[in-house]
Amino acid sequence: MYIPKQFKIEDEKRIHRFIEEYSFATLISHHNGEPYATHLPLVLHKSENALYGHFARANGQWKDIENQQVLSIFHGPHAYISSSWYETKDAVPTWNYVAVHVYGKMEIIDDPNVISESLSELVLKYEGPASSYNLNDVDSNYVEGLRKGIVPFKIHISRIEAKAKLSQNHSVERRQLVIDQLEKSSHENQLQIAELMIKEME
Repeated sequence: MYIPKQFKIEDEKRIHRFIEEYSFATLISHHNGEPYATHLPLVLHKSENALYGHFARANGQWKDIENQQVLSIFHGPHAYISSSWYETKDAVPTWNYVAVHVYGKMEIIDDPNVISESLSELVLKYEGPASSYNLNDVDSNYVEGLRKGIVPFKIHISRIEAKAKLSQNHSVERRQLVIDQLEKSSHENQLQIAELMIKEME
């Protein structure tokens, strides 16, 4: 990923928080000689420096992915930035956004215990601890049937690239003008970018 120095995120804790918050990723590999992508949730295991997830078995991407170096893209909020918001006409529009690219080697998981733990963790993450739904309460035969329809995997992380393009290459005064305009929006992406820009200026 092209990352000018002023947009590079190097704080590991910040990167990990981003992956956990925006965990629905795009997983890219080579399949049948071409780039191939699947959109799916991934769970970060910081202690293992790894990502866990699973394919639908009917998705052929898994069939030739073992030991491949893959790319997982985590997309954050993004917003169009109009040059009309600036204090000068000598400017051009741009786009502010945050994204993290995670590279790693793919391992297909066969261990049933690891598979069960991974699925339970995934459900807990998105249901939340207060939810009345628990995978352990579902009929075991039904769950076993569902397991046969997935291919669990682990990505051993080798490299992470993280970028926050939040108008850092502009003056504080101009960035404040952008924030003021974004905060007038009713769209969640624009409001999130405004919030991130404020944090970046602190």
